Amino acid sequence: MEITSLDNAKIKYLEKLKQKKYRDSEKLFLIEDEHLVNEALKLGVVKEIYTTNKELSFDVPTIYITDKIIHKLSEQDSGAKLIAVCKELEKRDIKGNILVLDRLQDPGNLGTIIRSAVAFNFDTIVLSNDSVDLYNPKVIRSSEGMLFHLNIMRTDIVEFLKNLDKKYIKITTSVQDGEDIGEYKDSLVAIVIGNEGRGVSPEVSALCDKKVHIRMSNKCESLNASISASILMYEVYHG
Repeated sequence: MEITSLDNAKIKYLEKLKQKKYRDSEKLFLIEDEHLVNEALKLGVVKEIYTTNKELSFDVPTIYITDKIIHKLSEQDSGAKLIAVCKELEKRDIKGNILVLDRLQDPGNLGTIIRSAVAFNFDTIVLSNDSVDLYNPKVIRSSEGMLFHLNIMRTDIVEFLKNLDKKYIKITTSVQDGEDIGEYKDSLVAIVIGNEGRGVSPEVSALCDKKVHIRMSNKCESLNASISASILMYEVYHG
């Protein structure tokens, strides 16, 4: 199938998926470029592919479109050559260490955290209901496809932490009086990272069992949320 008109109903539908409210209602999202599409294909979440390259073929419905159309759909300044429509990722059972994100807002931070979680063998990321949208294009791009390798869910994290299996040690950070996280390298942990400007909410912090700190120079007061999360996951992974 080939589409050449910007007014085509399918193209207008794809444009709507660039908005969060339509992604949520349709339970679909868009990804761009070959690497991301290949990662999504491995997971079996690709519904359709749109491309300007008629030499490409896939095991899912493939629609050929013009450069003009793909430039209209793409979030990149240079434009993409490949766009896929993907189904929302399904939640699965939690099997390993968990990272809980309380009101995280920056899409670049979430993308970086996702990559670090895969690198340091964290199984699950739990997003609070008021955190940044997982399917924000900037999150997807900065994750470099690693979101397809994780169990990622959005929920009420207060209820999640209250009901979390007792075998997990719930940990958050404290600049003043935290312990060394290396002490928990042989335990199952749920690490809670807070909002970029406000940190972890008091209600969430009260549900944590332990507080840890990151050893650093006294010349620096704090670290970016994604850096803090990455260091803590590294410390748990490597001990």
